[in-house]
Amino acid sequence: MPSYKVTADFAGKSAKDFLRRTAGISLTLWRKIKRQNEFYINETQISPGLAIVQPGDIIRYRLEQLSSIEPVKLPLTICYEDDELLIVNKPAGQLVHPTTKEHTSTLGNAILYYYKENHLPFSFHPVHRLDKDTSGLVLIAKLPQIQHQLSTAHDKLFQRHYLAIIEGTLEPRCGEIADPIARKPGSIIERIVDPAGQSALTRFQTLKTNGKFSLLELELATGRTHQIRVHLAHRGHPLLGDDLYGGSLEFIPRQALHAYHMEFSHPVSGKKIVITCPLPADLHRISALF
Repeated sequence: MPSYKVTADFAGKSAKDFLRRTAGISLTLWRKIKRQNEFYINETQISPGLAIVQPGDIIRYRLEQLSSIEPVKLPLTICYEDDELLIVNKPAGQLVHPTTKEHTSTLGNAILYYYKENHLPFSFHPVHRLDKDTSGLVLIAKLPQIQHQLSTAHDKLFQRHYLAIIEGTLEPRCGEIADPIARKPGSIIERIVDPAGQSALTRFQTLKTNGKFSLLELELATGRTHQIRVHLAHRGHPLLGDDLYGGSLEFIPRQALHAYHMEFSHPVSGKKIVITCPLPADLHRISALF
């Protein structure tokens, strides 16, 4: 069961107030905790809605976590793990979350199988997602309150860096792209640059180029759908393999984009977490050509 020690500044306050403000407990999760009604202060069971806390009190609760995702034994590359977090290297071609059309071959299926085998909480809480054909690092919270805590402070806590291979040479060689992004009219998938869209900021640096192709490092300051893909295509330099946005399929059958570096403050310990994973074989083969 999760365990929290009440600090001095919450003397005489409700347990709900303490957990909502310090433990990342969302209102939806608090309602689930109340319905479960297995709530303890200093090992004494009490109704969650009536609980008043004092400094030094230990709060614990039990919350059954169920998932409709089917556990499936699939390859899983774990780059980091502790009691609260899991970071995996997702291969290209795999969805993060099941859909009605694809529900047994996703990252969620693989994670639930891993949890089942290791007797971990049986629920799937990705903090962010990658497109199906983008490879690289995905951060997963093991508990819903950790997911909520990370998601609500996402842009402040995280640095997410990608490697990408584009057509041509982006000028200037480093800088920022701040074009707003909106859904393309008539499409549920495609996005476009639109002055009326949501703000979006991508920082970029050219690592190497031969004029025909370039390897870029990019940092997401915001997390809009297809942000990197749209920003680069709008500048006339689509990702190789990204035929949705005009990229050539001659060298690779998927967008040449890899989430290779993640850096953030741990939501519980506060320590700095830095994880890096190298280019996969298909992108390494192309980048070695120039």
